[in-house]
Amino acid sequence: MIGITLKKFQQEAVDFLFDKTTDSNSKPEIVMQSPTGSGKTIILVAYIEKYLDFYKDSVICWFCPGKGELEEQSKEKMERFAPTLKTGNVFDILNNGFEKATTYFINWETITKKDNTAIRESERKNLFERISEAHNSHLNFIVIIDEEHQNNTAKADDIISSICAKYEIRVSATPNQRVAGEFYEIPEVDVINEGLITRFMYINAGLEIAEIENARHEADILLEKADQVRKQIAKAYADEKEEIRPLVLVQFPNLNDDLIEYVEEKLNSMGYSYENKLLASWFSAENKEDRDKKSKKLGKINIGTTDKDSITKLNADPVFLLFKQALATGWDCPRAKILVKLRENMSETFEIQTLGRLRRMPRAKHYGKEILDCSYLYTFDEKYKLEVIKAGNAFETQRVFLKEEAKNIKLVKETRNLDGSYVDEQALRNKVYEFFKNKYQLSNTKADNAKILENNGFIFGTLLSRKYLTGKYTTLMEVREETANYNAMNIEVNTHTHGIELQHNIDVIKKHIGLSYNKTNQILKTLFLRGFGNSRYKLLNLTLKEYYAFIINNARSLKNDFIELSGQRQEQLAFLESKTEEFKIPVEEHYRYLPFERYVKELKTNVYKSYNTSMMTDDFRSASERLFERYCEKNENVKFVYKNGDSGQQYLSIVYGTNFDKQRLFYPDYIVQLQDDAIWLIETKGGESRGQSKNIDIQAENKFEAFKRFAEKHNYKFGFVRDRNDELFINTTEYVENMNDNAWVLLEEVF
Repeated sequence: MIGITLKKFQQEAVDFLFDKTTDSNSKPEIVMQSPTGSGKTIILVAYIEKYLDFYKDSVICWFCPGKGELEEQSKEKMERFAPTLKTGNVFDILNNGFEKATTYFINWETITKKDNTAIRESERKNLFERISEAHNSHLNFIVIIDEEHQNNTAKADDIISSICAKYEIRVSATPNQRVAGEFYEIPEVDVINEGLITRFMYINAGLEIAEIENARHEADILLEKADQVRKQIAKAYADEKEEIRPLVLVQFPNLNDDLIEYVEEKLNSMGYSYENKLLASWFSAENKEDRDKKSKKLGKINIGTTDKDSITKLNADPVFLLFKQALATGWDCPRAKILVKLRENMSETFEIQTLGRLRRMPRAKHYGKEILDCSYLYTFDEKYKLEVIKAGNAFETQRVFLKEEAKNIKLVKETRNLDGSYVDEQALRNKVYEFFKNKYQLSNTKADNAKILENNGFIFGTLLSRKYLTGKYTTLMEVREETANYNAMNIEVNTHTHGIELQHNIDVIKKHIGLSYNKTNQILKTLFLRGFGNSRYKLLNLTLKEYYAFIINNARSLKNDFIELSGQRQEQLAFLESKTEEFKIPVEEHYRYLPFERYVKELKTNVYKSYNTSMMTDDFRSASERLFERYCEKNENVKFVYKNGDSGQQYLSIVYGTNFDKQRLFYPDYIVQLQDDAIWLIETKGGESRGQSKNIDIQAENKFEAFKRFAEKHNYKFGFVRDRNDELFINTTEYVENMNDNAWVLLEEVF
């Protein structure tokens, strides 16, 4: 097994890749968008380990871009985290041919560039012969293309075509999405919530426009501000007893050595030089040759390219690194926290890749301190900022400070008790048993239960039901229409060949239970398989082949049932042993805002000075949130409003439990203090539109009950607020989804 515990989103990505590459109905090309810092290499290693466990006559070809020695880094990680897997490189292929169950790490430049002497032209031809030999030996290929957006050349396509892989997996933080293939995106927020990357990226935080007039060069402003923030970060790390030296990256325009020399002189005047090892540079070979020529004319010695290891160590000496393009890929430096961008006319893809270098958390955790949990960009390139904001990887922010009177607001918050284990497998089995029994009104007679479930749409027998498209269509649009024709066919279950398909479907169910595949399978077998587990909890008496067919044919119905069960109301007091801490509103906060709004109005009820309407547009707030903040602003009974954060130790959190006894945190959206000092906690949810609910939170009822318990315990008032027809309604009693229920009343009747 891979020597690391995967995060939930990483395991889901592994399951997706495994499902697609073992499903004959999947498209052969798979594109996965994996944010920088999400553990892309670990995901791929875990996937390969799982895949080769079932398909041992396969070969994995892992292609990496030439810069940064990414193939060596990836190979080293596989050997470190999955030492039982066999690895090789292009020279192993040339010398020995392809071996089954082996992953070969290949640098594109060694096989595509004419001026690269790593392998001769005759050996390149031999590579195609080795590929042909492998196919003659009936070996199957899986191709992984790392940083896939960089390898779209004709020669690269020739090699990919010759390999004739069963599946191609293309991975990047900024992939070239293709409509013809399967696509999977790892949600950026999932990576943030796991603490792997920074919570936010701030652009030009703290810059004052007036300073520009007194500066000799705009680079002076950016460098001085970056150094100021760097020192604050360094002090915060020291306070945490962390031996981490934050690094400032300084990125230059192409062919602008005058600017490089100016920055070097500026940093020298600030106390950072090559001589005292606080300044380093990293330029490509082409950049180095250009600088050598210019340096000779100027009588100066060229700096050259700095060894990567002397930069990437968490406590390395350099605190400023000058670079052009060398840091785009294949380079990990989690201590890099600040980017000063002096470059123009760069593609959006490369910019986002560079920003990714700032987002890794050095210890893969958040500290609960704003200065450490965020990354910082300083630039006067307006076009660049707009492109980045558009891409969703950064945003303009404004720092606001807490009003003096609001500093007196003190509450309590809950955090999870990580010392206890709340997974009782027998209890979960019992819940699943009771759920199915009650929902479908099942009895103790297995034959009767089969008839009841069949009447509810469940399929029984040993045949797998298949549907396939038939007919004649001129365009793909016709296929999408409801008039498309499908035929059905049945296949007899084979417990050997259909084992993978069974696992696919149990993998889907396990995500909603929170148990491993084996534990989930045990529960399902206890419920449905003859002769397995405690007979008291037996709902059906299926043979092994019938069990296979039942799970596979009814996968969607079973998944929906488990989702429904997960969201059912949990008795929140039964097992939750949360911890309580004091909560104070942070004295300062950074809010996203739209910098080009024409009509901006400050909200006087907000706890922060200068909080305004540009921070609550539909880019940043839901409809119910916008309506609620505007309502509070007009309500004379409201003294203060605080918009709570979505995650993080500095925000007010409440512990709730799912129906599978999982402890989770949620963060109520607002804290409201009335003129009589009464405290209201408000959670906003999607409302109703044309009679249809916009609420997508399956755990809403569980959160409501925990919220209610928390408010009563600490003498706060609380409510869920939802919108309908631009009116706000509040529920403070019992949660019901239907907003026509009497539990939902107009907000103005309560406030």
